[in-house]
Amino acid sequence: MHADLVVQNIGVLWTPKATNKPVRLQAMDEIEEYKNAFIAVKDGKILALGEGDGKRYIGEATKTYDAEGKLVTPGLVDSHTHVVHYGSREYEFEKKMRGVPYLKILEDGGGILASVRMTQEASEEALYAQSKQSLDRMLRYGVTTVEGKSGYGLDAETELKQLRVQKRLNEDHPVDIVGTYLGAHALPKAYKDNRKTFLDSVVDTMDVVKQENLAEFVDIFCEKGVFNVEESCYILEEAKKRGFGLKIHSDEIEALGGTELACELGAASADHLMVVSETGIKALAESDTIANVLPSTSFNLQSAYAPARKMLENGVALALSSDYNPGSSPSENFQFTLNLAAIHLKMSPKEILNAATVNAAHSLKKADKIGILKEGYNADFVIYEAENFPYVLYHFAVNHVKDVFKNGVLVVSNQNKVWEERI
Repeated sequence: MHADLVVQNIGVLWTPKATNKPVRLQAMDEIEEYKNAFIAVKDGKILALGEGDGKRYIGEATKTYDAEGKLVTPGLVDSHTHVVHYGSREYEFEKKMRGVPYLKILEDGGGILASVRMTQEASEEALYAQSKQSLDRMLRYGVTTVEGKSGYGLDAETELKQLRVQKRLNEDHPVDIVGTYLGAHALPKAYKDNRKTFLDSVVDTMDVVKQENLAEFVDIFCEKGVFNVEESCYILEEAKKRGFGLKIHSDEIEALGGTELACELGAASADHLMVVSETGIKALAESDTIANVLPSTSFNLQSAYAPARKMLENGVALALSSDYNPGSSPSENFQFTLNLAAIHLKMSPKEILNAATVNAAHSLKKADKIGILKEGYNADFVIYEAENFPYVLYHFAVNHVKDVFKNGVLVVSNQNKVWEERI
C-alpha cells in the first residue's frame, strides 16, 4: 500500500514500546530505537515505520519529507493543564518574591480569586483568543495532546463558559484537548459556612457537562483548606455514576489520603503528589492510577519536588505534566518541565520520554491511539533540532523542536505556525 507521506532520513527515532498497560519498573527505562529510519503515513495514521528509506511505500501521489538526520519522537502529551483561563497575575509576582504569604495575597484579592474574577468577567471571544495563543505555544514546543481543566469559574455559568470555549478550541485547533470539569477547584467565600450547598451545585453542573459533552473527566482539589477526603469522595462518586473518568489534585501540601481515594475509586490519575505518603505510593503501585507529577509547579513555588525516584522504584506508573496555569505554573514550555524532571527528579531520558508520552496518554485513557509511534496509531510526531533525546534534556530552557506533524500533517515548520484551521 502506498502512503500519503513518507518521512525519510530520520537519524534516531525514539518511541515507547507497544503496551496495553501503563509503563512501570524496569520498562520505564526502555524504549524502541530505530536508526536511519522512516515513518509512512496513510489517512492520518502510521502505516509503517522502521529502519531504511521506506521507498516501498512511495507512490506517484506520496509526499516525502527529509528529516535531515534529526531526532524524532511521538508528539508530547501534556496531561494536566488549565489552559483555558483569562488574564495573568504578574502584579503579584513581586510580592511573592518579597516573601508575602499566599494567604495574604489571597486576602488582598489576588491568587486564584483574581483569576476567577478575570475569567468570570471575560467574554467567550476574549477567553478563546488568549487560550488559543497558549495552545499555539504548546504546539510549537512539541505538544500534540493536552488535558484542559476548568476551575477558574467556581460558578456554573463560568465553568460551563470555560468548557464550551475549550470544546470550540478542540474543534478548531490542531492540538487535541481532553476536557476535565474541575468545578471544585476552591471554595468560594460565599459558601464558607455552607460547603455542602456548593458541592451539590458542582454535582448539578455535571449533568449539563455530560449533556453537552464538554468533558471526559471530573477532578477535585483534595487539600487542607480546600476539600477533604470525604468531600472529594462525594464529588468523585457522583461523577462516576454519571460516566465520567476521575482525577484528583492530591498530596500537594499535606497528605490527607486523596491519593489512596483515587486508587480505591479507579481514578485515571492522582496529580501533584509532592508529599505523597508511603501508603499512597503503595496504593499507586498496586493500581493502574497514574501518578501525574508536575515539577514546573515545584520550581515556580520553590517548594518540594514529588519523590519521583521513590515512586518509580516502588513500581508506580508515573507521568509528567506542566500544570500550565496563571498562578503556580505560568509557562507553556513543556520541554522545560522535562528538563526539570531530569535535573530535580533524577529521571533518565528514557523514563522521561515514557512519562511524557505513553503514561501521560494512559492518564487520559487515550493510550490506544497516542503516545507511541506504532502502526495504526495517530501520526503525531516531533522533529527536533537535535541528534538525540538526552541533548534535549541537557540543553535546557530552549525550544529544540523544528517541525511538528499532527495526524500526518505538517503544522509547525522551523518553529513557525503553518496551520490555519483544524486538520
